[in-house]
Amino acid sequence: MEVSDEQQLIQETVRAFVDERVRPVVDEADESQTFPEDVWDALAELDLTGLTVPESYGGFDADGLTKSIVNEELAYGHLSIATALSVHSLTTSCIAEFGSDEQKERWLPEMTTGRPVGAFALSEADAGSNPAEMTTEARRAGDEYVIEGQKQWITNGQRAGVVVLFAKTDRDDPDTVTQFLVPADVDGLEVGKKEDKLGLRASDTTTLLFDDVRIPAENRLTAVGEGLKAAFSILTGGRIAIASQAVGLAQAALDDAVAYANEREQFGEPIIEHQAIAHKLADMQTNVQAARLLTRDAARKNDDALDPMAASMAKYFASETAVEVANEAVQVHGGYGYTKDFDVERYYRDAKVTTIYEGTSEIQQTIIARHLKE
Repeated sequence: MEVSDEQQLIQETVRAFVDERVRPVVDEADESQTFPEDVWDALAELDLTGLTVPESYGGFDADGLTKSIVNEELAYGHLSIATALSVHSLTTSCIAEFGSDEQKERWLPEMTTGRPVGAFALSEADAGSNPAEMTTEARRAGDEYVIEGQKQWITNGQRAGVVVLFAKTDRDDPDTVTQFLVPADVDGLEVGKKEDKLGLRASDTTTLLFDDVRIPAENRLTAVGEGLKAAFSILTGGRIAIASQAVGLAQAALDDAVAYANEREQFGEPIIEHQAIAHKLADMQTNVQAARLLTRDAARKNDDALDPMAASMAKYFASETAVEVANEAVQVHGGYGYTKDFDVERYYRDAKVTTIYEGTSEIQQTIIARHLKE
């Protein structure tokens, strides 16, 4: 799928950034489970923290294909960094699409510079795939909303300066899910447990606890009851971002496997000369390119009109491809692939989450099948 000269330049710029700023810190960030804040600030200097912010508020205002390219290239370097940016971009998208002029002016120019970092609080321990079952409540009390509840699996939970929160205005009524803006320093908001994860270890994933949190009524982003509709709209683009990241990770695993297969010798010749390895690499190459084309097609379609089916197909196929390709990359490396001396071990751990967050593979299959019935 063709890209413009400008998009090609953006792709080359981000790839150079990955080589110069991301790859040198990947191992330490993964081992220590700490986010490289200097890399985040450098992303802001490239205007990428304003990727989904309108130009009128100082943002990049990227089209769908450009966003896909940026996500792919960042994930080629480190999925944790790409994920953190994707969630920040989800937050700015919510404000840009649903916020009042005052809310946009208050938050978007600053978020474009990278601070405050955004978090997207939809999931709960017992309401992941079905957010209508959430129990977090934002009850109206005069000129305020009083929030009680707990959110889980929140990316940027520790780092966030502002949270886009989804809560019911009536805990017993599933039709009252509404979207709110909550500053992270408000009284009663506490960052809970930081998850110790298999992969994505440099990206903080936490619970958020809301205990008598009071926010002004003007911090409501959507009309009462319009929160889930807004979430599903925003997550369509979010799923394309995750698909793009899965492609980037799969490409990194493929490139490492090809390089190793050309260098590693067995029986007097590079292992790429052995048909079992050559055919494995051929399948990996074909699937990565198919995932890329499916993802970029979804990105283009979503610019014209919301296309949940295209987004779900892209996320489903690309994320499953990332897992398969990372697995095969470890296999090509043999015993070395099972050690931390080679990046394919990290790709293998990181890949799995792409089939889980922002809608599991099973949820994507359900969405695709639902559209086939219409």
